[in-house]
Formats: sequence, structure tokens, C-alpha cells
Amino acid sequence: MKVTREQMAEHRRKILDAAARLFRAHGFEAVTVAEVMQAAGLTHGGFYGHFKSKDELIAETIGHVLAGTAESLEPAAYAGGYLSARHRDNLSGGCPFAGLGAETIRQTPEARAAMTAGLKRHLAALTRGAPGATAAAKRRAAIGSWSAMVGALILSRFSDDPKLSDELLKETRAWIAKGEKAAKARA
Repeated sequence: MKVTREQMAEHRRKILDAAARLFRAHGFEAVTVAEVMQAAGLTHGGFYGHFKSKDELIAETIGHVLAGTAESLEPAAYAGGYLSARHRDNLSGGCPFAGLGAETIRQTPEARAAMTAGLKRHLAALTRGAPGATAAAKRRAAIGSWSAMVGALILSRFSDDPKLSDELLKETRAWIAKGEKAAKARA
């Protein structure tokens, strides 16, 4: 039975969605192609009809999961949801930058390029929503806020002290909001 073009596209989307969840939850190296295909509800043999290798899957998954960046994000408002216990605890559906960033360093140039492209889009959206009197000030606020958010999320995830984990999220949200409020006052 021949698979239609639409079915192939749907299968590919299922594979990328499953890989995105599994990679964020367990890391690139801990997840096998067979596990991705099983999570997608497809046979292992069908993998090579979509991808040449696991490395290609990794790069395509990064691009897939980072494709939906918003047009504009206000850093303090975005931090409210990003720096939450719910997001911290959602490894498989959480931020790919926090979940996979350190691992991407050791991946192929294509995977690093996909992560970099996603980072550029995300920073552009944060820059458009950031406070500041000049484009340089808005960009600085976006980079600083995003770096603080990702760092705080990573630190809060690995801490085995629940109070410290919550404090990291709370204080980083407050720090970003204070900086945004000061920037708006200066503008």
C-alpha cells in the first residue's frame, strides 16, 4: 500500500514531535532511533524514509521545535510563565534551549546552526518587546533577560533543594521585572 505525500508529511511531523519530547526529557545520546519511532507510533524501518541518520534527526528536531517563536515578547511578561514551577518540571515539553543547549555544543554543525537560528529568532522577538530608548539598549535588555531566564531554569532544574529551586525562579523573575521597570522609567 502506497503512502501518500500527506501521510509522509504527517509521519515526519509525528517523528519530530516524538523526538523533541524524548530529547528534551532524556538528552540526545540517551534516546535511540527505535525509541523515537515507537513514541511516534511508527515502525523502526520507516525512519530511513525520512532521515539519513540520527544526526540529521537531531538537527531537524531542533529546527522543528524552535520554529514557532512569537513576533514580539516582553521579557518580564514572558519570564512569568517561563520561570515557573510548571515549566521547570516539564522537561519533555519545556524549553529546548535550557534542555538541550549544553548538549548541542557536541553535535553536528547542522544541529548547532539550527539552535543558533532559533536563538536569533527568539532574541529578535524579545528585543522587539524589550524596554529601552535605543535599539542597542533593547537588544542588551533582551540578551540579559533571556540569559538570566535560561540560566535560572537550568539551575532550578538541577537543584535538589526545592526551596532553592523556587527561589531561583522567583528572584530571577523579580530581577527581570525590576530591570524592565527601570528601563521604562528612563525611556
